[in-house]
Amino acid sequence: MVTAPPPAPSQQHPRRKRSRARTAAVAVAAGLTLPLGLAGCTGGGTSTAAASTSAAGTGASGGPAGSAMALQNTYQQVIDQVLPSVVEITTDKALGSGIVFDDKGDIVTNAHVVGDATTFTVNYSGSADSHPAKLVGKYAPDDLAVIKVENPPKDVQPARFADSSKVEVGTIVLAMGNPLGLSSSVTNGIVSAVGRTVSEPTGPDSPGATLPDTIQTSAAINPGNSGGALVDLQSQVVGIPTLAATDPELNGSAAPGIGFAIPSNVVKDIAGQLVKSGKVTNSHRAALGVRVTTVADQSGRPAGVGVLAVQPGGPAAKAGIRPGDVITSVAGQNVTSTRQLTVVLAGLDVGATVPVVVLRNGQKKSLKVTLGELPAGG
Repeated sequence: MVTAPPPAPSQQHPRRKRSRARTAAVAVAAGLTLPLGLAGCTGGGTSTAAASTSAAGTGASGGPAGSAMALQNTYQQVIDQVLPSVVEITTDKALGSGIVFDDKGDIVTNAHVVGDATTFTVNYSGSADSHPAKLVGKYAPDDLAVIKVENPPKDVQPARFADSSKVEVGTIVLAMGNPLGLSSSVTNGIVSAVGRTVSEPTGPDSPGATLPDTIQTSAAINPGNSGGALVDLQSQVVGIPTLAATDPELNGSAAPGIGFAIPSNVVKDIAGQLVKSGKVTNSHRAALGVRVTTVADQSGRPAGVGVLAVQPGGPAAKAGIRPGDVITSVAGQNVTSTRQLTVVLAGLDVGATVPVVVLRNGQKKSLKVTLGELPAGG
């Protein structure tokens, strides 16, 4: 679990060690209230309740009860269609979720789900059989990875991915995965916001990625949901749940109803590159071409980004940025830490020319930098 520093809302990875996940499962069975605010799975009530409503004089084909039943039926159809494409991924240290990417055994998930592991066990929904899998490649800057089952089931069902650029606030979504080790769980909510930029602090289970254009959702995202599916009512994946917000004022406890998902267009792009060549060949992420560190002022507060090294021939070098400079602003946005610099760059386009303000020998200097591309890799 990781927590982002204030003042921005902190986030935690929806992943948990297996031993803790089993404990959580026992707590659910006992009817206890869990930490992390585990929300119930989507459901529209029992058949007894539906019959009772109908008896009260509201027909199943009209009125409030009819609308509720229609929505329930839609939920159930989406779950029936998509859940077979959501798998459980287990390593020797932890568990998470994944999405069937194609019929050749490729499964897309989060980089922080695979961690340092290279071999995995995959369980498909509705099956007790376990399948060994190996790492195809991962790309930490976008927190995405692909693993491959060598002999997938013949009836494996690849997910359908939506065009996430068309996702709107208010869209009803379902989150599918294996939260707290509870396989094939489903929660519901809406798209609360789009275009969020969120950062993952670096840690043992986190690549420290800054994720632009994420989808914020009110659907419950819990440990184990990482790498799973956020789907719309057309049974299409709109994103991969990755982070759940925590509240610093509540000692890092979960902030209910605030989760974030990597948009499906990014997932399709990065996963497609990993499947094709085992690495990312085009990151689409802006970069300055510098190695940096956070610089503090006399009071110990972050005051800028110190340049430790400049990539020869890179964007910063061409603009005249030198080792020893302290970057204080990029594209008109104040930058006081390496994290802020990463967030600002995540919102800029490769090839854009932006002003960069640096402190050099105590004097401010404004330079024009044409941004390069974050190095690709796998």
